[in-house]
Amino acid sequence: MSDIRVPSGEVALSTASVYPERTPDAFELAARLGYDGVEIMVGQDPVSQDVEVLQRLRDHYQIPVLAIHAPCLLVTQRVWGRDPWAKLRRAREAAERLGARTVVVHPPFRWQRDYAKEFEKGLARMRDETDVVFAVENMFPLRARGNEVVPYAPDWNPVDYDFPDVTLDLSHTAVSGTDAMEMATKLGDRLAHLHLADGLGTTNKDEHLVPGRGTQPCAPMLERLAGSGYRGLIVLEINTRRAASRTERIEDLTEALAFARHHFAASSTAS
Repeated sequence: MSDIRVPSGEVALSTASVYPERTPDAFELAARLGYDGVEIMVGQDPVSQDVEVLQRLRDHYQIPVLAIHAPCLLVTQRVWGRDPWAKLRRAREAAERLGARTVVVHPPFRWQRDYAKEFEKGLARMRDETDVVFAVENMFPLRARGNEVVPYAPDWNPVDYDFPDVTLDLSHTAVSGTDAMEMATKLGDRLAHLHLADGLGTTNKDEHLVPGRGTQPCAPMLERLAGSGYRGLIVLEINTRRAASRTERIEDLTEALAFARHHFAASSTAS
């Protein structure tokens, strides 16, 4: 097994943040702008699925791969096959080969009944096989005509379940109307991974705004984590697809990184 890198307040760029640019562009921009590494969003871009190509990009740009986001979205249902457990095994293998510590995973969809039924126990078994951390991400319900529909099982909110490691996504807390600071309190040491983004709380709209442009407590969250000695990864997972130009996209990515560095500065002085 490859050596597993243990992050210490590192700030990474999700490759999803450069869309519609591609995975190689994320490595190039992360290196240029001063990010500590990247989180690979495994998706329909063939490069994101190919560990050997990712290794070459890592070595060429001298940018480490710090996390792997397993293909859990509706649009990636066929990426790495249709078996959800096979997807997680491949994500774990990619993390081990690339030196990443964390695999981000969403709760199962409700129609994945067998997978959902075994999700907690299955993750526990996989944890026994590797040093890679599986961090289950908070999602959100959907609302229509006053009704709430939960497309995930056992739930969109991992807080009350037996997951030792959780990813907290601040765009998702905006959509769900959840108090992000309260969620962090309830998670305690189980908060292993942060997707830093913002949102306005628009119904059913997962905005992934640059932090500071929405209603979420992005700055207080970073300051709190810094003060508590958080040693997980901070991942900028923002939406730049509407950027009018590459220059504007770079400005957004630069602003997001500066925000994270500024508000997490206490971590460097405390360590």
